Amino acid sequence: MRDQIVATQAKWQKATITGIVRQTPRVISFFFRPAQPFSYLPGQHVDVRLSAPDGYQAQRSYSIASAPESGDIIELAIERLDDGEVSTFFHDVATIGDEIELRGPIGGHFIWTIKDGGPILLIGGGSGVVPLVSMIRHRAAHNASTPILLLYSARTWDELIFRDELLALKQRGDGFALNLTLTREHGARNADYNRRVDAAMIAELLPRMPTRPKEVFVCGSNAFVTAAADALIAAGIPAPAIRVERYGV
Repeated sequence: MRDQIVATQAKWQKATITGIVRQTPRVISFFFRPAQPFSYLPGQHVDVRLSAPDGYQAQRSYSIASAPESGDIIELAIERLDDGEVSTFFHDVATIGDEIELRGPIGGHFIWTIKDGGPILLIGGGSGVVPLVSMIRHRAAHNASTPILLLYSARTWDELIFRDELLALKQRGDGFALNLTLTREHGARNADYNRRVDAAMIAELLPRMPTRPKEVFVCGSNAFVTAAADALIAAGIPAPAIRVERYGV
């Protein structure tokens, strides 16, 4: 069973930063080459550990943004948290060529591959879109036509991580649908929403899918996930079909 998948290679190892790309004002993608490359599934994450000369260590978990088909390089989209020891290091200090400690892959309940089929509904809030993007990239890498609808919530247009890539994938017309909702400004597209995810929004989007989703994946802050899951239940999605990943808990 998929829930029984575990991190068989979850040992700490060195990983070298090979690239740095800014995605939004507060999110930067860091590309890592692990000393011992490993396989992973869309939706899994890794632990990152920083060690100071005095022995102090700080650790943080980050979802993998890259698709398994990307090769040995792992992409992590790291959001700057003003009180975050790890994120501020990456945003303010880290450079290409630096080595950090990394452990993974981790996680077995929040994964999807094209073999699992669909239709699939993905709901992401803020940086919670990252593991969902891994799933979408995995689908694109196989030129699959599995119906997927992504509902992505962010505060503003400029804070939509991977925005241009997602818009381009939508234009392929291969069964990937993208709906955006912005909570602090009006959307740039007529089809965008301008409020938090709620039951009415879910109820409006579900009929746009070929059939009821086989599974729903929700990722974001604890408050976002709770609100989205409640909205899904209110819209008639059975609880066993909803898989969640929470940040900040």
